[in-house]
Amino acid sequence: MSRTRAFFLFSLVVGVVLGLLISTGIQRALSPGGGAGPESPPGARAAASAPVYDEDERRTIELFETAAPSVAYITTEVRQIDFWTRNVFEVPRGTGSGFLWDDQGHVVTNYHVVEDVAQGRGSAKVTLGDDDFDTTLVGHAEDQDLAVLRIDAPPERLVPIRIGTSGDLRVGQKVNAIGNPFGYDYTLTTGIVSALGRTIPAVTGITIFDVIQTDAAINPGNSGGPLLDSGGRLIGVNTQIASPSGASAGIGFAVPVDTVSRIVPDLIQYGRVVRPVLGVYFHDRLSAVVTRRLGVEGVLVRAVAPGGGAAAAGLEGTEVTRRGRVVPGHIIQKIDGKKVSSQADLLGRLGGYRPGDTVTLTVWRDGETSEVEVRLQAPSP
Repeated sequence: MSRTRAFFLFSLVVGVVLGLLISTGIQRALSPGGGAGPESPPGARAAASAPVYDEDERRTIELFETAAPSVAYITTEVRQIDFWTRNVFEVPRGTGSGFLWDDQGHVVTNYHVVEDVAQGRGSAKVTLGDDDFDTTLVGHAEDQDLAVLRIDAPPERLVPIRIGTSGDLRVGQKVNAIGNPFGYDYTLTTGIVSALGRTIPAVTGITIFDVIQTDAAINPGNSGGPLLDSGGRLIGVNTQIASPSGASAGIGFAVPVDTVSRIVPDLIQYGRVVRPVLGVYFHDRLSAVVTRRLGVEGVLVRAVAPGGGAAAAGLEGTEVTRRGRVVPGHIIQKIDGKKVSSQADLLGRLGGYRPGDTVTLTVWRDGETSEVEVRLQAPSP
């Protein structure tokens, strides 16, 4: 074998060996845990390939990423006075949730979240992303457990939530709740509409009607946050839970968006709800005694306001004779076919109307039931 041929074969072998060594090094460098450092410990496993989301997951992820910029984290502080120095300072009170109603900086939440602010005992801050904003209380509606704050934020931070409807909801459809339970911001929970047409009491005791029941996990701190349908539209404001422990037990309640859409414009414009009036006066204890004695259900009219809609419709109030005998007036049993059993029910039902609307009352007196039409009036200034 010539020297040239031997050199060629030697070079070929060396090249192959070097190529194998280089290739192995590159593969190790590119593999998980490759490159410089110790060998992988026994039992270590490489990561699997990236997950492939199914269609339902993709929709949920997109819904959260779209809606989250509209959701607010609300913290409240209450004012206290130092007994010795008489200095006034604020201490943390609680947390809640809310959402941007429009691009003017109006934030909707529950009244009970900002009750201390409404009573002049504290203040509230709104957090959007990583930025905190001072707030001004625009208006509140205790009977519907709703309130509106306003923040002064850059236009790019004001992303209004998409508004839906609640009158066409169906039991079983998917819902999503975004809020700040226990202070953990931007938390998403999912579930279904468990029931419709529920009633819950507001902080004033007035009945809130047509409430949405859901099994989406709602905990303290979720109050005031949005309940969304599968399209990411607002269908309710998370308000209360039913739980013996105070934590989510799968029964949460939301004020329906149709109520919110009716109340919020009043709060922004007037700072309060413009509730229509029938032109009658009630007495809860007297009503309970008389209706129980008569064996009927409804709300006893104690007196009728002169010149009001009820007076024009012929409703009569209750009289007490000189000998103390009670002569019952009309007993209101239904409004537009919807039953009322107490003054709280009656006021709750009236909250669904505007001054100038005409309602049909089903009334009872002296053993006879009749229907009368009453034109609702605006409250006195």
